[in-house]
Formats: sequence, structure tokens, C-alpha cells
Amino acid sequence: MKNKTNRLDAIKAIVSSNRIGGQEELLGQLRRKGFELTQATLSRDLKSLQIVKIAHQNGGYQYILPETVGLASRKPTDSDTTPLTAANGFFSIAFSGQIAIIKTRPGYAGGTAFEIDAHAFPEFLGSVAGDDTVLLVLCEGVSHEKALSVLRTIIPNITL
Repeated sequence: MKNKTNRLDAIKAIVSSNRIGGQEELLGQLRRKGFELTQATLSRDLKSLQIVKIAHQNGGYQYILPETVGLASRKPTDSDTTPLTAANGFFSIAFSGQIAIIKTRPGYAGGTAFEIDAHAFPEFLGSVAGDDTVLLVLCEGVSHEKALSVLRTIIPNITL
């Protein structure tokens, strides 16, 4: 049985050298390399490696490493210019109390939520992403205007 460090290295190598569109495809490649793991374990590994799934320019989806878009495990600074796919994938935002719903192009919600969480904005408690929707929870007392102002640092074209 191969250990977790070897498995994580193999995942990074596979994702960086192949266009992997889903967990089943990645799981198959890992099994061919001798790794025995479940889909749940793979899902946790992808999260720990901060690998995100984005829409591919030729259709479908692709996993990418955080370093591919300059997001290696670190908190971005205000001077960073992040090549965020969310800026191009953003459709709309709507608020209900301290909850915001961000609509994106299919495949862009995960990257958008990843960006929001990676910046660790103190105005937000957290986010949950689907394929084309991000649920964003604002901290108590944070106005919708303040939330929009903060989000503009990563999604310049965001408006109500």
C-alpha cells in the first residue's frame, strides 16, 4: 500500500500533466498507478491540495493546481493581481439578509468560492459552491455595500 504523501504527489503530477475532467477519471489513473483509495478519500485529498475544477476553454472541466493561477497555499495580499476566472464567469449577485448568492457560468463557482476563502476576508464567515452558484455568508453587521466593495478586489465587474 502506498502512503498518503506518495498519493498526494501522484495526484499533483497527474493533474499538472493531464487534462483531468472529473474524480472518476483521476481515481482510475491513480488506481492504475497502484493506489487503492475511495472517492471520498480522493475528494479530501483534492481539498487538502486546494485543487479546483474550472471550466475548460474547449468545453468540459479541468482540475488545476493552485500554483497554476498563483494561489499556492498562502493568504493573498492587497497588492496581488489574481488571475481569477470568477471575473469572467460572474453573472449576478443577490442578497437576503446576511446571505449572498453569486451566480456564475457553469464550472466557475468552485473557483470563485476558493478565491473568496483564500483571501480570508473578515467580512465573510464562509462560502459553499455548487457548479454555477456560490452561497456566501456575511458576518453580522456587514452591509451589502461593504460586501460588494470587498468582493470587487477579486471580481472587479461585480454589481447588483
